[in-house]
Amino acid sequence: MRYSQLLIPTVKEVPADAEIPSHRLMIRAGFIRKVASGTYTYLPLGLKMLQKAAQIVREEMNAAGAQEIAMPILQPIELWQKTGRDIDYGETMCKFTDRHGRENVLAPTAEEVVTTLVAGSVRSYKQLPLNLYQIQTKFRDEFRPRFGVLRSREFLMKDAYSFDTDITGLEATYKKMYEAYCRIFDRCGVKYVVVEAESGPIGGSASHEFMAPCPTGEDIIVHTEDYSYAANIEKAEVDSSTGVSPVQPDTGETPVLPMKEVHTPGAGTIEQVCDFLKTKPEEMIKTLICTDGSQAIVAVIRGDHELNEAKLKSAADVNHIELADDETVRKISGAATGFAGPMGMAGKPGKVIIDHSVAAMPAGVAGANKADYHVRNVVPGRDFPLEGDNVIVADIRNAVEGDARNGKPLQFSRGIEIGHVFKLGTKYSEKLGATYLDENGSAKPCVMGCYGIGINRIIAAAIEMGNDKNGCILPPAIAPFEVEVMILNNDSAEVVAEAERIYNELAQAGADVLLDDRDTRAGAKFKDADLIGIPLRVVVGERGLKEGNVEIKRRTDDKPTMAAATEAVAETLKILGELKSAIRNPQSAI
Repeated sequence: MRYSQLLIPTVKEVPADAEIPSHRLMIRAGFIRKVASGTYTYLPLGLKMLQKAAQIVREEMNAAGAQEIAMPILQPIELWQKTGRDIDYGETMCKFTDRHGRENVLAPTAEEVVTTLVAGSVRSYKQLPLNLYQIQTKFRDEFRPRFGVLRSREFLMKDAYSFDTDITGLEATYKKMYEAYCRIFDRCGVKYVVVEAESGPIGGSASHEFMAPCPTGEDIIVHTEDYSYAANIEKAEVDSSTGVSPVQPDTGETPVLPMKEVHTPGAGTIEQVCDFLKTKPEEMIKTLICTDGSQAIVAVIRGDHELNEAKLKSAADVNHIELADDETVRKISGAATGFAGPMGMAGKPGKVIIDHSVAAMPAGVAGANKADYHVRNVVPGRDFPLEGDNVIVADIRNAVEGDARNGKPLQFSRGIEIGHVFKLGTKYSEKLGATYLDENGSAKPCVMGCYGIGINRIIAAAIEMGNDKNGCILPPAIAPFEVEVMILNNDSAEVVAEAERIYNELAQAGADVLLDDRDTRAGAKFKDADLIGIPLRVVVGERGLKEGNVEIKRRTDDKPTMAAATEAVAETLKILGELKSAIRNPQSAI
């Protein structure tokens, strides 16, 4: 391709609403243009990158035995109501009513549609296993679209869905998809870490996220130093012996003090109570009253910790949970929100889930279940039970600094989710009738898995991890072009002819090459090349050519190297091969 014939509107100005490098650079390099909040037009270079990443995904999915289909973006909401996910997605789901009064969904994912397809197409165990995928536009009505294409309302996603006869089959398919994902991200040249993850509104028994580590990522990765354990913040588990209260335990020399009620007018938050009583958050016992829609679930955590909703749902064995409203809190605790305590909760309907760190506290300050009052000297196990029919002690909080897993200290870093694999089990097949007849003629539900990759996110993650003050630093596999041949002196017929020769021979050899044939200043060409981030540059200029040489420069090199013009094609292909074969993923862990 010739630069002069392409739409590459590079700009010097940094967009005012662009918060992170990938957003800034994708606009400045002419990859995308904003249409509205969370929606973008992909220009020729940006679309070329998307297509390259999608093709790698397609090749690896096909090689793993998956079959490509195309499902509709427009879906009837009735399918989602059958699984209850219209409620799970809530306002994030894009919905509209058509002219006939039917409510429809712009698909955020496609479990319902593909399961319904299989329900009407598969009859026998002989038709399984089956793995279907698509590369299709998805929609999510993000409350706050931000970070460019990382959190947009419209995005390109590869979503695959597997159907097996049993758990053993699912495990084999899951492993195959997991390994395919590793090959995809390796080929794309994107570094990644595999972490244990929560399934969220997708559901299922287990899942893993493929995270691209970078400081600007929205997700928190919790891991040991050697990555023998890694999880996202929603899933990260901690040893029950870590995170114990710094309050000194009773040695027996000091008598255990009885509970003491204290008037704390208007102090309904941890900060207000600490300020009023001159205590610390880690000495507080925080009681949060939640509900799953049918029963109360009382969560008890330490004042300096955050409740982990996913862990709480797992411990309580419920699919949905939310904080109770003020009326419910008053009904259960006898006081307004902010003054509930764990005392007496075990004797009421519902479940009481107590975090390990609270169970390890020698004593603490808790709400008195009475308006404007708290209680000092609350002793877990003495003043509220740590066992019983409706009492569970479990890990229900977010991991924090100082925690450990399997005896190893946990570290915290940030990352971008670029892929996610799920073991769904029979959640969808049972609700939507995707069954098969086994060898004995008995009907059984298909055992499912699903596997997603954000194609746009691959591009953004590559730029987040590969950039400098001059622009993008892109891996060859997904860069808009692998090589740029630059003409420095357009008024020299000899220079133009030699650049054309190198360009044509590189193209004939299979290189994806751009010829910068613009009649503009050399400095502008160099700046645009660095901004776009093409991995390898060949510069043909009058001065060098007089000596029979051209310049070859990797995007990451400080200075170019000289090569004989007659050897330029061979040398360029050699360097390009080295760039493609470079190890780009030195660490990955489950």
